[in-house]
Amino acid sequence: MSALGRIEEAFGRVRTVQNAPRTLDLDLVAYGRKQGDCAGLILPHPRAAERRFVMGPLAEIAPAWVHPVSGLSSAALAEHASVGRDAVRIS
Repeated sequence: MSALGRIEEAFGRVRTVQNAPRTLDLDLVAYGRKQGDCAGLILPHPRAAERRFVMGPLAEIAPAWVHPVSGLSSAALAEHASVGRDAVRIS
């Protein structure tokens, strides 16, 4: 996570208040089948499965990826994601 933070910083991210607009936001969605609190990092990401802007692109590159907790594919999760439905696919 510290490496991801350094990349964000290199691209000009400045952390102000929680959920503020940002130039770049990198998250670790999953790491293999690991689950739970891994040294302060919750895996898989607790809200990634409900975010279309996460599952949609993942489904495009890895439609058969399986969420370690729900057992659903990224394609199925993208179909039913409830956050970010207004996100559009970039062609």
